[in-house]
Amino acid sequence: MEQNDNHARRRRKGGLVTMPFIFANETTEKLAVAGFNANMISYLTTQLHMPLTKAANTLTNFGGTSSLTPLLGAFISDSYAGKFWTISVASIVYQIGMITLTLSAVLPQLRPPPCKGEEVCQVASTGQLAVLYISLLLGALGSGGIRPCVVAFGADQLDASAPNQTTKTWSYFNWYYFVMNVCMLVAVTVLIYVQDNIGWGLGLGIPTIAMFISIIAFIVGYPLYLNLDPSGSPFTRLIQVVVAAFRKRKLPHSDSLYQNDELDAPISLGGKLHHTEQMKFLDNAAIVTEDDNGEKPNLWRLSTVHRVEELKSLIRMGPIWASGILLITAYAQQGTFSLQQAKTMDRHLTKSFQIPAGSMTVFTILTVLATTAFYDRVFIRVARRFTGLDQGISYLHRMGIGFVISTLATFVGGFIEVKRKNVAKAHGLIELSSATIPISVFWLVPQYSLHGMAEAFMSIGHMEFFYDQAPESMRSTAMALFWTSISIGNYVSTLLVTLVHKFTKGPNGSNWLPDKNLNKGKLEYFYWLITLLQLINLVYYLLCVKFYTYKPIQIHDKEDNKSEDHQIELSTVA
Repeated sequence: MEQNDNHARRRRKGGLVTMPFIFANETTEKLAVAGFNANMISYLTTQLHMPLTKAANTLTNFGGTSSLTPLLGAFISDSYAGKFWTISVASIVYQIGMITLTLSAVLPQLRPPPCKGEEVCQVASTGQLAVLYISLLLGALGSGGIRPCVVAFGADQLDASAPNQTTKTWSYFNWYYFVMNVCMLVAVTVLIYVQDNIGWGLGLGIPTIAMFISIIAFIVGYPLYLNLDPSGSPFTRLIQVVVAAFRKRKLPHSDSLYQNDELDAPISLGGKLHHTEQMKFLDNAAIVTEDDNGEKPNLWRLSTVHRVEELKSLIRMGPIWASGILLITAYAQQGTFSLQQAKTMDRHLTKSFQIPAGSMTVFTILTVLATTAFYDRVFIRVARRFTGLDQGISYLHRMGIGFVISTLATFVGGFIEVKRKNVAKAHGLIELSSATIPISVFWLVPQYSLHGMAEAFMSIGHMEFFYDQAPESMRSTAMALFWTSISIGNYVSTLLVTLVHKFTKGPNGSNWLPDKNLNKGKLEYFYWLITLLQLINLVYYLLCVKFYTYKPIQIHDKEDNKSEDHQIELSTVA
C-alpha cells in the first residue's frame, strides 16, 4: 500500500502532458540548426565573401564542435545541474548566439559591402569574422547542453517501471526522431526559400524568434516536470575503476572479486553486468585486499564487478563507435560541395520559380522518413520470416547496410559530377563560374537520396547500438558519445578537404577543390577518394562485428516478464 502511495505521489509530475513543452524546445533548436547549416555555405560565400574551402571548413568545424560539446553538457547535467537547468541555460546561450548571427545579417557594419560587377569582392574583416565565430561558438555550446539532455529528460517524464507505459516510452523516441526530421524538412524548404528570396535577416530571424518562444514554453512547463536529482557523473566511476586497477596492478589475478548489490543498486535497476574474461587487467580493481573496507569501500581503491564491467562494455563499443566517423565525413559534403554543385545547375521547376540550392537536402530528409517508415512497416516483417528475430535484423546488420549504401552514394556522386562538367564543357561554360549550366539539378537527387537511405540504416542503428549495449546508467552519456562520432566525422572532413586542397594544387593553379570555379576542379576524384576510404572502413567494420562481444547482463526480473518486455523494446525501436 505504501509503495502504491509513493508511486502515486511520483506520478503527480511528468507524463505525456509535458511532451509539448519538451518538444517545443528541441524542435526549434533543430529548426534553427538545420536552417543555418543547410544554407550557411551560401551566407559565408555570398555575404561574407569567404573562399569556398575556408567556408566549408568553417561549417564542418562548427558541426564538429556542436557535436563534441554534448560531452560537456552530459557531464554538467549528470554531476551538478540536472537536466532541466542544463537545458534551460543552454537554450539561453543558444538564443544569444542566434541573435548575434541575425544581427550580423541585418546590420551592414557587421558584414563586408556587396560585390560590384567584376571587382574583387571585399572579404569580411577580422572584426566581422569575430562576430560570426562568436555566434557559432555560442550555438555550439548551447547545442551541447540541449542535445544529450532533452531526449533523456523527455524519457524521464514517462514511468518506465510501469508495464503499461513501456510502449509509450519507446513511442517517445520514435516520435522524437520523426519530429526532428519534419523540422529539418521545414528548415530546408521554407527557411531557405526566405533566405534566398526575401533576405537573410528574416531568414535567420524566424528561427531566432521561434527559439525564444520555445524557451518560454519550456520554462513555463517546470511545475509539470518530473525532475530527477543528479546521481553523479559516470565519468567519475570510470576513472575510479582505472585508478583502482592501476593501484593493484601488481596483484595476481583472482577469481574472488568484490560484489556489492546495495552499492550498485542505483546504477543497475534493470540488471547487473556479469563478469567477463576480457581485459583481465581491469579486474584487479575488484580484488579485495586487507586495506579495503568491504562495507564502506573507498571507490578509488576498490570497485565492484558491475562497475568494472561498465568500463569494459564501453571499451568494447569503441571500435564500432569509431566506424561511424567516415559516414559522417561523407555526409558532410552535402552541405558544402554538393550544394555548390546545385548552385551551378538549372534549378527551375517553372519559368518563374527555382529551387533554392540549400533545399536540395529535402530529398535526403524525405528519403530518411520514407526509408524509416518502410523499414518499420515492411522490411522488419519480411526479414523476420528469414531471421526469426523480432526486430528483423540486428542493429549491427542494419549499420552494415548503411555503410554499403553510403559507399555507393559517394561513388555515384563522382559520376554525376563528371556528367555536370561534361555539359558545362559542351556549352563552353567551364570558365564561367557563375553561369547556370543547362543540366537539371535533379541529377543530384540520387546521391542525396542514397545518403538519406544510409542515414536511416546506419545512424538509427548506431543509436540503437549505443542504447542497447551501453551500461544502463550511462545511456545518456552514450548518446553524447554518439554525437562525438559526428563531431570527429566533421573534423575528419575538414582535415581531408584541407589536405586534398593542399596536395592537389598544380603549378598552373589547378586544384581538385578550387576556391573560385568548381567547373575547373576534380570534385569527382574527391568523391571517389571518400568512396575508397569508406570501402576500407567497411572491411574494418565487418572485422569489428565478427569479434564483438555483447554485454552480459543478469536480469533482475523473472525470465518470462523480461522476455516480454524485450520484445516490446525491439519492435518499437526497430
